[in-house]
Amino acid sequence: MIALLTLGFTLSLDNFRISIVLGGLKPSLRRSVKTSAIFALWDGVAPLVGIIIGQYLSAKIDSTADLIAAGGLAAYGLFVVVRALVRPEHADPDLRWATRGLPVPLSIDNVAAGASLGLAGYSPWLAPILFGVVTFAMSVAGHQIGRAAAHFVPRIRTDLLTGLAFVAMALLVVTGTANV
Repeated sequence: MIALLTLGFTLSLDNFRISIVLGGLKPSLRRSVKTSAIFALWDGVAPLVGIIIGQYLSAKIDSTADLIAAGGLAAYGLFVVVRALVRPEHADPDLRWATRGLPVPLSIDNVAAGASLGLAGYSPWLAPILFGVVTFAMSVAGHQIGRAAAHFVPRIRTDLLTGLAFVAMALLVVTGTANV
C-alpha cells in the first residue's frame, strides 16, 4: 500500500506543478476545487484504462507521453499569452480551457503506470481511486500556492506570466530537462 501511495504521489506531481502555474490566474477556491476534481477524475481513469489494456499500450504510450504533455502545455500556454496580449481582461479566468485541454496530456503517464500495475496484479479499483484522491489534494494545494505567489507580483499581468510559464515548462519537457 505504501508503494502504491508513493506512486500516486509521484504521478500527481505533474498536476501539482501545473496547478501552481494555474494559480497565477488567481482562481477562486470553488474554481480550484472544480478544476482539481477534473484533474483527479482523469488521473483516476487513466490507470484504470492502463490496467485494462495492459502491457502493449504501456510500451507505446510511455515513449510518447512527455511529447504529448509538452504539446498540451505549449498549446495552453500560447493560448493564454495571446489572450493576455490581445484582451485587457484576464485570459481564461474560469480555467475553462485549462480543464478542457490539460487533463489528457497530464494523465497519459498514468495510463502507462496503470498498465504496469495491472501486470503486477493490483486491483483495478484501488489504484485509480487512490491516484484520483492524491491528484485532487495536490492540485488544490498547487492552486492555492500559485494564487498566493501571484499576489506578490502586482505590477505584471499574472495571466501573461502564467502563459509564459506554461510555454517554458513545455520547452523544458521537450529538451529533457523536466518530466511531466
